[in-house]
Amino acid sequence: MNYLNKEQMEVLSRVKSKVRALYHPLRQSVLMLINDNGNRMNVTEIYVKLRIEQSVASQHLAILRNEGFVNTEREGKTIWYSVNEESIKSFVAHAAEVLDTANQAA
Repeated sequence: MNYLNKEQMEVLSRVKSKVRALYHPLRQSVLMLINDNGNRMNVTEIYVKLRIEQSVASQHLAILRNEGFVNTEREGKTIWYSVNEESIKSFVAHAAEVLDTANQAA
């Protein structure tokens, strides 16, 4: 039995993707590192500081970018990353509201 309609399932899928993006320990480290370094870093600075491969850093940054949790700014060949604090705060606040509603209904 499916208790959710197609639209609700799509919303849950998007939420799941965002939660997974924020929940991953390496992506949390990337976000904290960028924030702690003036909220502007490029992939080279990130992978050197975290001691990971460049491809790994790029893959995780792509996930964060696709979910809207980091912004990018191109200067020539360099792409600068910054934490999209509003996006993160908004998502976490919305998730907290949903949990509060669910707890009140239970």
